Amino acid sequence: MSRSLRAVLVLFVLSSCGGSGYGTAPRNLDNACAILDERPEYARAFRASERRWGVPAHVQMATIYQESKFVSDARTPYRWTLGVIPTGRISSAYGYSQALDGTWEEYLADTNRFGARRDDIHDAADFIGWYMAQSSERLGIAPDDARSQYLAYHEGRTGFARGSHRSKPWLARVSDEVENRAARYRAQLATCRAGRGLL
Repeated sequence: MSRSLRAVLVLFVLSSCGGSGYGTAPRNLDNACAILDERPEYARAFRASERRWGVPAHVQMATIYQESKFVSDARTPYRWTLGVIPTGRISSAYGYSQALDGTWEEYLADTNRFGARRDDIHDAADFIGWYMAQSSERLGIAPDDARSQYLAYHEGRTGFARGSHRSKPWLARVSDEVENRAARYRAQLATCRAGRGLL
């Protein structure tokens, strides 16, 4: 078998591995009430995380939207060599929260939730709550400050403390979008039955 045919077969196998419908997102991601109506388990997950860690549901939801668009098994894209040979993913980020392997392991050890999975909404919401509660404690960021919480989430607490985000204008735009989405989700949740107990 020629090398080029082998490369094509490898690409075919890799592309077929990630194509299950298991990780599909809710239909209307611009409406918090529609998201929770379609996926009632999300409301339970956000409520439990908010009770445990004090991070509001609308901040959790805006973060998940930005990180994975609510796709449970979201991964970063592949790196390619010579345009055709996959050489691994850009990072280990995975799941709703796009938690990196190392940060996820820290969360598991700190919370003793060793059976938690990044593609489970309850675990992902708990992870976000845990991470942002620590950002509140260590950096003084208010739990409902979606913009600053997202910057610390994206850059890591050490990076945020050093101000690494200040040299990234694109990240400032993204964090503004997270803040705006969180505000929109908060306003929506105040108007619907699915949002009861989340504000």
